[in-house]
Amino acid sequence: MRIEVAGYTHVGMKRNHNEDNYLILPDEHLCCVADGMGGHASGEIASKIAVDELAEFFRMTSSDQEATWPFKMDKTRNYDENRLATGIKLANKSIFDKACSDLKFKGMGTTIVSLHFTNNMAYVAHVGDSRVYYFRQGVLYQVTEDHSLLNDYLKAKKLTQEEIENFPHKNVIVRALGMKDTVQVDVTRVEAQEGDVFLLCSDGLSGMVPDPQMQELLGRTSELEKACSQLIDAANAAGGNDNVTCVLARFHAD
Repeated sequence: MRIEVAGYTHVGMKRNHNEDNYLILPDEHLCCVADGMGGHASGEIASKIAVDELAEFFRMTSSDQEATWPFKMDKTRNYDENRLATGIKLANKSIFDKACSDLKFKGMGTTIVSLHFTNNMAYVAHVGDSRVYYFRQGVLYQVTEDHSLLNDYLKAKKLTQEEIENFPHKNVIVRALGMKDTVQVDVTRVEAQEGDVFLLCSDGLSGMVPDPQMQELLGRTSELEKACSQLIDAANAAGGNDNVTCVLARFHAD
């Protein structure tokens, strides 16, 4: 198994600082994107804690597989799914504790999407409205489901395209790291195929660039760094209302 990875983040066209962070950990076949919130740079701190905690947990469990985990294993999930979810739960606790310890960090939080490859499987874990897709044979598929108020409305009742576009609380997310001392982490598995390209992104990309346009851009070039730049450029050309981050990971079975 071999994984090619590229990542890129941009402040966007409307913000004066970047609250997104991303992680690429080649030795662990791990990558993630975190979109911080809270303002006054605390969102940036929350997203940085998230990626650092996840990286540290993976390094620790890789070098010492007998290490004691701070959370119980979920018996409905396998080892790799539990490992990914536990790393995110640890990140949540660290962010929550920091927010509680200092008033200037009160209310800070972050979304997170993470991707881990092992034994030809791609494991995706997420909290919030940052997304993971995979691009296979010219078609883009969404893996994650947004933890957002808009998505809750969409599941409860069908909205017209006009109602979706005019929805007044598009940016409200119903689940994020740092909100509470515990968090529910969604984990999905995808059986990876040769040449699959996985896209992890903050809503600065998915909220500005429609899925069909992302699919077209990914089909234009096989160079991951170039594709990252083109996706970011498309978000900024559409208005760049938010920080925008994407990571692309191509799976090779060899």
